Amino acid sequence: MGDFGGSLKGVETLDLAGRIGRACIRRSGLKPEAFDHMVFATTVPSGRDTLFASRVVGARAGLPEEAGALDVVRACGSGLQAIVSAGQQIRDGQSRIALAGGAENYSRVPHVVTDMRWGRKRGPVEMEDMLDWAYRCPFSQDYMGETAENLAEEFQYTREDMDDWGAMSQERAIAAIDSGFLARQIEPVEVPAGRRGAVADFSVDEYPRRDATPEKLATLRPAFRKNGKVTVGNASGVTDGAGFLVVANRQALESQGAAPEARVIDYAVVGVPPRIMGHGPVPAIGKLLDRQKMTVDDIDYFEINEAFAVVNLHAERHLGIPREKHNLYGGGISLGHPPGLTGIRMTMTAMHHLADTGGRYAVLSMCLGAGQGMAMLIENLKR
Repeated sequence: MGDFGGSLKGVETLDLAGRIGRACIRRSGLKPEAFDHMVFATTVPSGRDTLFASRVVGARAGLPEEAGALDVVRACGSGLQAIVSAGQQIRDGQSRIALAGGAENYSRVPHVVTDMRWGRKRGPVEMEDMLDWAYRCPFSQDYMGETAENLAEEFQYTREDMDDWGAMSQERAIAAIDSGFLARQIEPVEVPAGRRGAVADFSVDEYPRRDATPEKLATLRPAFRKNGKVTVGNASGVTDGAGFLVVANRQALESQGAAPEARVIDYAVVGVPPRIMGHGPVPAIGKLLDRQKMTVDDIDYFEINEAFAVVNLHAERHLGIPREKHNLYGGGISLGHPPGLTGIRMTMTAMHHLADTGGRYAVLSMCLGAGQGMAMLIENLKR
């Protein structure tokens, strides 16, 4: 993932997605013609072709022309929804092997003029930032960070605890980079570098900060309220990127000579008050576990999106999630949060963690703008 305005700003969104989709197919060992569907998530159009994103990305990734294509959007859970929607089609017999993924390039999101279709008689024309639309609650028009402030205020989470989480996220992400854990998920891509058509290989997430400490984070100004607790150090970063997973019927996969790594058991989506959207993972995970007659103790690993540190603190407190099995490789605060990609990245991380440790179950969860929570349960098949 690239920082906002960083290494990926010169790469068109669907071109990046097509490259990474093609790499996913190559790494899977499957032939492109084995795929019958593309399910793709992106939340904010960043160019002309993103209105037809799934079809364009499918073609660029090498899927056959007769393969279907589906675009999905579920706010911050869009990447997870791509997996769910691919699975639903497979369960219903509409697909056998799908490529599910998502991408964002917020660095390329345009500004727009909304009142020029029928002309302006006089006066200045105002341009609006489509990215600004994505970060505001549609009900209150407050920034999403205000909803995190509401959650921190209502449930009495401290700035110190939020900064401690932010510093820990950075530390864990740096450790995951240095150990090579995250490198397993990354396909190097060529990006523009300098003048005269020069290019460079981009292969390391560039948002993590090696110098982040609780003491340094404590010096940052509140980002949304004069005396608030949410800062750029304990909130998710704006980053660009793309990612994909193969979602398939097990028999179809094995008939192609490939072995499944994990399976989706169940998922849950709930609504919560938009003013405290960060509460979403608590009831979503609760509903999922209740339906499966499981408890937190049955789960080996949790990936909960770090939209804001208070979201993770809230989930730990209300669900009793031990920190030693929660976001061990960084998260939205350290790696960034491109909504179309986040659920894919979290699922890959959980799959690799379970495979490395021999664990069986993982839960992926996030809050969603406008007031929702989403959670998915997966099982490791490589034990």
